[in-house]
Amino acid sequence: MLREANWGGTHMYDEQAFDSWSPAAEWVAPQPAPVAAPETVRLCRDLAGAIGADGFGLFFTAAQGESRRLAPVFDSAFPGVSSFSRALSARTADGFARRVAQAATPLWWRGPNASCFLDAGARGWAAEVPSPLADAPMAGSCGIVFPVAQENGRAGAVAFCGDDLALDEQGLCAAHARCHALFSEVARQRPLAGAALPSMSKREIECLRLTANGFTSDEIAAALGLSVHTANQYLTSSAHKLNAVNRIHAVAKALRAGLID
Repeated sequence: MLREANWGGTHMYDEQAFDSWSPAAEWVAPQPAPVAAPETVRLCRDLAGAIGADGFGLFFTAAQGESRRLAPVFDSAFPGVSSFSRALSARTADGFARRVAQAATPLWWRGPNASCFLDAGARGWAAEVPSPLADAPMAGSCGIVFPVAQENGRAGAVAFCGDDLALDEQGLCAAHARCHALFSEVARQRPLAGAALPSMSKREIECLRLTANGFTSDEIAAALGLSVHTANQYLTSSAHKLNAVNRIHAVAKALRAGLID
């Protein structure tokens, strides 16, 4: 059974707060908590509490050639990005992302020496998989991913992790239904843009990736053997192509689109 959660209210979350989410900045320095979390993030946090999860994340599935990536939209560290989301969206997690993209029922894993957190009925509806967190800070945590999709083909996942997860068959089905509702709301508020992503040059992507790692313009120029002026031109061009207001906004959009990790 799910623990009681407050699911009142259906108003749209703060789009400006969502668009100003800057994972790259959060990786470099602590970010202040938002005055009020977007409504959809709150609902996902409520669901996490209902199933005993400590962390959560909502992702879009991003295609990169034949590979797949889970592109983070928001998570329990909103407006930053959690180590949980980084682990699931890493380039090395391609195999797990591909399996999520092909699944219709939940995928779950347990940490070393952890007991099963699904009852017998729930296990009939979910598949156990190797932990995708083996190299992450929370490597010992249990977790579960609910694949979600829309009729137009847009797909993603809602993931949870923690040491106190507990779900029976009824709770599993109810949680999956809520995940579909959350994803549909986020997808409605975030129009499909994958097909409209501009062509990015190798240098533009390299500059964005280094910016995400906290590099300054001088450091990017030195790392790539460019002048500072040229490095800034690449960053300005990439921001323009992504319709971003600055380089940090461009990094956030590139991360969500799966262009960089």
